[in-house]
Amino acid sequence: MESRTFGYARVSTTDQNPDSQIDMLTAAGCDRIFVDYASGAKEHRPQLDLMLEMLREGDQCVCVRLDRLGRSVQNLLALINRFNDMGVQFKSLTEQIDTTTPGGVLIFNVFGAMAQFERDLIRERTNAGLKAARARGRKGGRPARLTADQVKEVRRKYDGGTMTVKEIADLYDVGKTTVYRALEKTKVQGPGKEKDR
Repeated sequence: MESRTFGYARVSTTDQNPDSQIDMLTAAGCDRIFVDYASGAKEHRPQLDLMLEMLREGDQCVCVRLDRLGRSVQNLLALINRFNDMGVQFKSLTEQIDTTTPGGVLIFNVFGAMAQFERDLIRERTNAGLKAARARGRKGGRPARLTADQVKEVRRKYDGGTMTVKEIADLYDVGKTTVYRALEKTKVQGPGKEKDR
């Protein structure tokens, strides 16, 4: 099967014009151009998803700038790795990156190392923060939605039979799951299971 060159263009809103990107991609020899009108922060973009479905081994994907393709370094690397696994080459015209060349491969390896470094730093800072909080007697995780007194009140209202779990949840502005947890904490030992009355 003959290899194809697909171009990908993106603008953030329908008010923006993708024509300059389309012209550059056409000049680069793209057989077909996919255009999304969507924020780069969106995980799924219809035309990008369609292009990914159509790409085959030996094809090439071209974009005008890296930020047109990926919403973050991690997302960009994930896409490039996906291309690599599929046997698809990638080219960015502005940055002059081409994964068919050793220089292009080197640049993406550097990007990958930087992304991993960033993830490691975030993990290290998070762990240090949790350790410092534990040293001060605080536990990690979400703060309790209900105070100890409110938990007792939840049990009293529920056992009184005048309010449903949903009504109690609405009263305290919490989810039903939070109410069930409160009931579980204050459950008297014995048979039976809490039911949503």
